[in-house]
Amino acid sequence: MVEVGGFGIEVLASGRTLGGLAGGLGEEVALHTYLHVREDSLQLFGFRSVRERAFFHWLIAVSGVGPKVALAVLSGYPVEELELAVARDDAKKFESIPGIGRKLAQRLIVELKDRVGGLPPAGAGEAGGSGAPLGDAFIPARSALQNLGLSLREAEEALRGAPEGASLENLVKYALTRDRSAS
Repeated sequence: MVEVGGFGIEVLASGRTLGGLAGGLGEEVALHTYLHVREDSLQLFGFRSVRERAFFHWLIAVSGVGPKVALAVLSGYPVEELELAVARDDAKKFESIPGIGRKLAQRLIVELKDRVGGLPPAGAGEAGGSGAPLGDAFIPARSALQNLGLSLREAEEALRGAPEGASLENLVKYALTRDRSAS
């Protein structure tokens, strides 16, 4: 809740943004905001970064995506992973988010491709970055691991840190070896 001059307005934010707030109840925090104006309501949305707010703008510009769906997408994965999913035509990443079906996932990729297709992931190699291998074999390797019973997130975690440009076989071997050593 933001209070300005006795007027209070609720700030809506993704689960990732809310989870990343350092302050406790009543403490001051800073967010980048977007005011969504409709004829029957005003909604204020808060974001940890300008990049997250920009991705939100791109999402709500997609046909069939409103602010609530856009927040669900941003709650599902970090912006860097979503950009990478768009660049890779990875509809499965979007489909794994509750409320996103196959058609909407494909529409998101088509309509966002021009905006994020050429961008490198901002957090790669940093804490919180995707750390996923960038080669063409990543998606087939992830799919193979899912066929072996891993969830999408588990498969991506198993592939984290794999050598760039590795073959499908080497990626799966890396993930399975890493998975066994972590147990």
